[in-house]
Amino acid sequence: MYKAKITSKGQVTIPVEVRRKLGLKPGDTVELRESPAGYVLQKHVDSSPFDRYVGYLKRKADAGTDALIREMRGEGD
Repeated sequence: MYKAKITSKGQVTIPVEVRRKLGLKPGDTVELRESPAGYVLQKHVDSSPFDRYVGYLKRKADAGTDALIREMRGEGD
């Protein structure tokens, strides 16, 4: 278990072991989420612009490569 004090300004210093385990560096953002067990601290990870393409090819398994590329570029047939 780790402990941290809150300053008069509401700031908290995250123990170095926790920062290392979470891969936190100066300037990173953390998220505090409420759960049934209490609150959970986690590193905020921005979504990738490529996330929208995850699983894309499974839905288009019968299409050819050229047709897929044209569709992804927004080009007409």
